[in-house]
Amino acid sequence: MSDAHERRLVNDDGSAFERVSAAVVGLGVLVFLYATASVFGVTSFETEIAGVGLATLFGIVLCATGGIVIVLGVCSRLGWVDTTPNETVGLPVSASFGVLGAIAGSLVGSQLLGGGAMVWLPLTALAAVSLVAVSVLPREDVGSTVPAGGIAIVAGVVLLGGVVGPEWEWNPANLEATFHAPLVVGAMIGLAGLLVTWAAATASAGFGSRGRQSGAYLLMGLNALAMVTIMAALVAFVTLKGASKAFAGIEIGLGVGPEIVGLALPIDWPFVMNVSQGIYVDIPGVLPAIMGTVWIVVGTVLFAVPLGVGAAVFLTEYAEQGRFTRIVEVTTNGLWSTPSIVFGLFGAAFLVPRFGNTNSLLSGILVLGFMLLPLVLITSREALQSVPDEYRDASAALGVSRWQTIRSVVLPAALPGVITGVILGVGRIAGETAPLLLVMAGSPFPSDTPGVFSSFEFSTTPPFVTNDALLTAASALPYQLYATITAGVGAQDAEAFGWGTAFVLLLVVLSFYAVGIALRAYFRSKLHHE
Repeated sequence: MSDAHERRLVNDDGSAFERVSAAVVGLGVLVFLYATASVFGVTSFETEIAGVGLATLFGIVLCATGGIVIVLGVCSRLGWVDTTPNETVGLPVSASFGVLGAIAGSLVGSQLLGGGAMVWLPLTALAAVSLVAVSVLPREDVGSTVPAGGIAIVAGVVLLGGVVGPEWEWNPANLEATFHAPLVVGAMIGLAGLLVTWAAATASAGFGSRGRQSGAYLLMGLNALAMVTIMAALVAFVTLKGASKAFAGIEIGLGVGPEIVGLALPIDWPFVMNVSQGIYVDIPGVLPAIMGTVWIVVGTVLFAVPLGVGAAVFLTEYAEQGRFTRIVEVTTNGLWSTPSIVFGLFGAAFLVPRFGNTNSLLSGILVLGFMLLPLVLITSREALQSVPDEYRDASAALGVSRWQTIRSVVLPAALPGVITGVILGVGRIAGETAPLLLVMAGSPFPSDTPGVFSSFEFSTTPPFVTNDALLTAASALPYQLYATITAGVGAQDAEAFGWGTAFVLLLVVLSFYAVGIALRAYFRSKLHHE
């Protein structure tokens, strides 16, 4: 068979080269996802599929995919397929392979062989130099596939040979920690699967710039998928641990719930609606903590959003862009990254003495408002700057004043971005604990809710409006959760109550998110319709 005939066969649409590369990408993604699941305990390496242990199956897949990836690179190098590889894989990729080789060499020399520095140091240097040389000296097709495939094959052989099995443990001599097989083996399999996936994706696109782009997109996509999976797993874990306690005793029906304004609610949810004190009572409740969290979020938003948006409007639409605006930008970025405990200390030293020298709900609102203010300012400025200047010019051409343009054109266009910033800020302040301990915390299990609405009093003398509830210490879900943990998570009742509180806190935060997302969608759709 001639060389031209071979090229024509393998380069037809849907060629074997592309199909094999795509198959390896698919297998590599599955290996990566299963390994990630095993790290978090979703799956076990002792599980058997068709009578074959999961660790053994992973070893077979890694050896097979690693060998196939090497074959793909060799086929390209021999000219059996039409590809456009670069002359070298590049220093960043070769350096990454060198780091992986150094880590593998050091672990083999120090842990598996049990040698000292005279053993593992030469192995580390040899493995690093070898992988760098194999990756940087040949052409890109060989330099990217051979090291990646070799690492996958080595990982597969380690699994098949039982060197690292499901019961394996690693106890470093100079580190007080124990690394179990699910973590170490899962990380090893996930990394090997990631490497063969990247190499196969690069080969599938023909190497060169298109291949690198394809490999980079795949890695970024897997990274995003892993982050979403971890967040979903976190929510699912809290739900599994706390939902049973939170939903205990719930009843639905006419007249079964507590009365509000003379009407009985059609639901009785003891964990959410009760105000009983303590953890070890018959039916503990978290209603005062829920209302404390709600009032904190509402008060913080009412305090920070008008100030932040107003400052953003001035800095974007009125102030001359120069040293002053740059100083404000640097300052707000620094304030947003300031640890929350620093804001709490500021509130304890400055606000608490001015509000009767006692912790209060108002102090907590102001402290968290100062925390939220920088984010609102930053995101509002970015939202305002993203509004096209054509909007302003068109409004000015109609003879509209600057303020009318800002109020009627610029702010409505920037409102979805502003709401996005508020949503992000609410997620942070609703779960803060350290500032509340210093400026707001009272009894962690109060017997009544903060009566903010009913406590307003008006008079004809300064300060004209007073509210005792705002000047009284209160509880909140994060603070109550902290108190539960310090009371002893080891106790079964305390642990169950803590997980239930965490689940309710998650529901409250997600509810605020849902409200913010709905508002953003409403204003965005309204903007598009106008």
